[in-house]
Amino acid sequence: MKFRMANIDYEGRKVGQVYLHENKKEETTLIAIPDLEWSTVVSYEEEIEEMKMRVFASLKERTNEEVGREMTAKINYWVREM
Repeated sequence: MKFRMANIDYEGRKVGQVYLHENKKEETTLIAIPDLEWSTVVSYEEEIEEMKMRVFASLKERTNEEVGREMTAKINYWVREM
């Protein structure tokens, strides 16, 4: 499991740690953001743009458009570096 720091302000609080767990056997990555009570699973085979749109839509429901875009960009980078 890897930990990353988002360092994003949302409604007067910090969104801090992001947890990434790669499951090589199932070819997926679990992404969890406890500060937002949010998580998702990304398949290795999922297209990049499809993943970004899905993650953004989900995060936007939980936060707002600006935070959703910023978090999506960070998540995309972190998942691709694994």
